Amino acid sequence: MKVRYSYLKQQFSNCPELWSRLKKFVLTSDFTLGTELTIFERRFAKLIGTKFAVGVNSGTDALKLSLKAINIKSGDEVITAANTFVATVGAIVEVGAKPVFVDCDDTFCMDHNLVEKKIIKKTKAIMPVHFTGYMPNMIEIQKISNKYNIPIIEDACQSILGSYNKKKAGTWGITGAFSLHPLKNINVWSDGGIITTNNKIIYEKLKLLRNHGLVDRDTVKINGYNSRLDTIQAVVGNWILPKAKNIAKKRIENAKYLDKGFSKIDGIKIPPRIKKIRSVFHLYIVFAHQRDSLLKYCHRKGIEAKVHYPKPMYLQESLKFLKHKKGDFPVTDSHVKKIITFPCDQHLEKKQLDYIIKTVKKFYSK
Repeated sequence: MKVRYSYLKQQFSNCPELWSRLKKFVLTSDFTLGTELTIFERRFAKLIGTKFAVGVNSGTDALKLSLKAINIKSGDEVITAANTFVATVGAIVEVGAKPVFVDCDDTFCMDHNLVEKKIIKKTKAIMPVHFTGYMPNMIEIQKISNKYNIPIIEDACQSILGSYNKKKAGTWGITGAFSLHPLKNINVWSDGGIITTNNKIIYEKLKLLRNHGLVDRDTVKINGYNSRLDTIQAVVGNWILPKAKNIAKKRIENAKYLDKGFSKIDGIKIPPRIKKIRSVFHLYIVFAHQRDSLLKYCHRKGIEAKVHYPKPMYLQESLKFLKHKKGDFPVTDSHVKKIITFPCDQHLEKKQLDYIIKTVKKFYSK
């Protein structure tokens, strides 16, 4: 049996309604900042529970434009998680700021107990990463934000419909940045992103930033970017958005099923499942003894397991200028050696989940 990682072929192989919508859309020639995009933004804001949403070119741009909207600039510092994808750090560096890392805990998210000691006069934003679909302790992070008057920008790229204490990702900060990349839970056919906010001033500035700073065709108010979400991607977004709650529900069900099976295997350790956190399991990650050998074994058996991520960002060559050394973030370092990601998406059948559990069990029984 084969258990693939990417589910895109299943998701889009039989969607006649979407093709019908796309054919009608093409005839409108409404390709740039069109009606479908406006509808998608309104629906996404409603789904998350914010007043506004702004479609942009990618999750990376959602982070970058959020930073620009609150005037983050060269010389500023932004506190973020030591274990994250390059996009988080890339957005900070691109606006000229310095990423300041905080180690994680076993939920793979920023350890809130370590945030306050990183704050100095140059600290201008806190960017918690809702890694894998989990969320850090946003109540405590918000307290720190309020105490020092430092805004929160949520990297919620992996956590559409995730929540902490029943408050959704994308509603805690001045903005929430989401990705619509093809491999995200809610996805379009290319890169795409969207920003949520309850702040009208920030909302208006984001709309300018994504479209060259244009008020109209001939009036440029601020220097901006070409970072519009293509309206054709909004058509795809409007097709998939009504499925969002069921997608999250199914992923959670699959994760619980895997948890139950893996809990009986000595070589696997399941991360903490905290009641206050609703993870939507963009990634299903566990700790594994002899991880590298298990990974190779799964590949031989047709299971497309992965590692997110084999080398932490703070040790990447692109960030040598920060002068970090191995061991600066010990929890992140320890995770790198043990974590393994298994398929957990909404299209998997019970027999495939059983095969994953059976294969892992067989590996440790050798």
